[in-house]
Amino acid sequence: MNSRHGEFFWLLAIQGLEYTNAMNIATPIHAKSPKPDTRVGHTACPHDCPSTCALEVEIAEDGRIGRVRGAGDHSYTSGVICAKVARYAERLYHPDRLMHPLRRSGAKGAGQWQQISWDDALDEIAEAFVKAEAKDGSEAIWPYFYAGTMGWVQRDSIDRLRHAKRYSGFFSSICTNPAWTGFTMATGTLRGPDPREMGRTDCVVIWGTNAVSTQVNVMTHAIKSRKERGAKIVVIDIYDNPTMKQADMALIVRPGTDAALACAVMHVAFRDGYADRDYMARYADDPAGLEAHLKTRTPQWAAEITGLSVEEIEAFARLVGTTKKTFFRLGYGFTRQRNGAVAMHAAASVATVLGSWQYEGGGAFHSNNDIFRMNNAELTGRSMKDADIRMLDQSQIGRVLTGDPVALRHRGPVKAMLIQNTNPANIAPEQRLVRRGFAREDLFVAVHEQFMTETAEIADIVIPATMFVEHDDIYRAGGQNHILLGPKLVEPPPTVRTNLFVIEELAKRLGVADRPGFGFTAREMVDRLLESSGLPGYDHFLEHKWFDRQPAFEEAHFLNGFAHPDGKFHFRPDWINQPAPNKPPAAIGALGPHRELPVFPDQVDVIEVADTRHPFRLATSPARNFLNSSFSETKTSRQKEGRPEVMINPVDAEANGIAHGDLVRIGNGRGDLRIHARITTEVKPGVLIAEGLWPNKAHVDGEGINVLTGADPVAPHGGAAVHDNKVWLRRDAA
Repeated sequence: MNSRHGEFFWLLAIQGLEYTNAMNIATPIHAKSPKPDTRVGHTACPHDCPSTCALEVEIAEDGRIGRVRGAGDHSYTSGVICAKVARYAERLYHPDRLMHPLRRSGAKGAGQWQQISWDDALDEIAEAFVKAEAKDGSEAIWPYFYAGTMGWVQRDSIDRLRHAKRYSGFFSSICTNPAWTGFTMATGTLRGPDPREMGRTDCVVIWGTNAVSTQVNVMTHAIKSRKERGAKIVVIDIYDNPTMKQADMALIVRPGTDAALACAVMHVAFRDGYADRDYMARYADDPAGLEAHLKTRTPQWAAEITGLSVEEIEAFARLVGTTKKTFFRLGYGFTRQRNGAVAMHAAASVATVLGSWQYEGGGAFHSNNDIFRMNNAELTGRSMKDADIRMLDQSQIGRVLTGDPVALRHRGPVKAMLIQNTNPANIAPEQRLVRRGFAREDLFVAVHEQFMTETAEIADIVIPATMFVEHDDIYRAGGQNHILLGPKLVEPPPTVRTNLFVIEELAKRLGVADRPGFGFTAREMVDRLLESSGLPGYDHFLEHKWFDRQPAFEEAHFLNGFAHPDGKFHFRPDWINQPAPNKPPAAIGALGPHRELPVFPDQVDVIEVADTRHPFRLATSPARNFLNSSFSETKTSRQKEGRPEVMINPVDAEANGIAHGDLVRIGNGRGDLRIHARITTEVKPGVLIAEGLWPNKAHVDGEGINVLTGADPVAPHGGAAVHDNKVWLRRDAA
């Protein structure tokens, strides 16, 4: 146990905290009884995080919220939430929150606005859509949304309008596709062992996710196992982040080389007798072929690729090989490379070679998406979907809006957009194309938002949106096992409207309000969704707060066979023909360099490999106090993060004449930007890390880090490789 671990437990001892509040050392939220003049409302965190924490919200007599904390009686949240959500009142009552509909009154992006009524705003949006459709057809309108809320009703109702009006489809590729594809290629489904088993294991491998910063509940359960069972925590990532600092074994690999590490571990397992041959004979498709393939994938081979030492690889392989109850918690971060799907498949394969799935506290877990079996057909208007309508790739919005014929599927331009729950002018790759596209004079954009984001700033109409405690919705987790109700707890400002309200009102103005799924309140839609899914209704959830959907042990651990038709774990994936979550339609087909994908788990260098002109690899990793572009508007989060910086190893800094705090310029073929240098040994030589999705305007020249990220799709089914960028670096001469 290193000195940081000792300090952690010493702090626990002196404060006399119960275990469920242990991670409050990292996120200082202490459970207290509410004040006498407050009541407690129960809800779920709406943000794009696998934890989907169960929340308790203090509500004062005047209807304002106070403290937000994790629900202590929820078996996964266990009373612990991140500090940024605990400060939610700061966001809800922010002085810059949007409060009125606005019409642009000057040039695009000039910041000149005229306050208008809700009726006028909705009329003008509908009128713009009608004009665009009359001139260029229904596909000229592109409703665009994502995960600003994970509530099913408020997030997904936009699709119902899309399908009713035959507007352009939305291929939601940006976040999950490489990870989901890689995992399901292996298991046939997107589920795994109960994530609460991280608290009942002998070893937790946290692979490619900075859990302390991005999903603190992983650490809650991992540290429970360490405290109660002496479990080891292994962290695999690309820099010495806060999760690394909690590790018993910390493995810092070069970006995009995780598959090489996985292959070497499996090589050692076969070589040294850790491989469970009996298990593989029953549950895997071709263990003999895999063993033969891995003969040359030695620790020496992997050390050259990953930057780890042979000794580190051997030690990791020995630890997991001799620890039957090893829980591989596989994140999203390491899959946001151009070989990300391959990396996920290889990491999941380690658990099968070792036979870890057989044991409580063992196996590989990425997401539980497939356990919930929620029927959103009516909500999204699936019966009205026309397969001939084109699908446009969310990640390639810059190419779509600047007229790239491939991105447009060789059809007409996009002329009008409604944007909810996302901020593409900040978060999308290829930012210079994105900005150029939004600047088009012939493009009408309406943005429904909580703050004047950089996307809202370049819109024609901006309308104010509610926040999660101000509307009804239903949530289901990815990183845990519950469906959770998010009831309306407080009244919104009188001039602010829900996402559902906007969709319903536009449906009336566009002549489709009589189509299936329209005409219901959010509460009614929640009830209908639950009923069609065979689940208890809204009132049951209002009383019980959540519903545990975790399958039985045998199903979760695949003891009755994996979910492929042959019942086997697939070491040999069919990258193109096998079903996968969010697979692009046949009209699009396989994406990226799919012909280069390997037959067995392997390192495949389709990544942006550093070269003489671009000697550095840049990753745009999450910051602790932001969540994508959310929370970057709140004072406390901004103060804690400081300013946009790029982390540079001292060796690289000295070689380039860069001192701590200097302005540096980094760039590649997509663009360049200036940013301040943070010199630190937390990154390895040759690797640059820019933490946090800061607003573009927070950067020195008003251009953010996504100027440098690409929108070319990850093979085989798409996704944005935002952590996979080769760049040059130099001290700024200005």
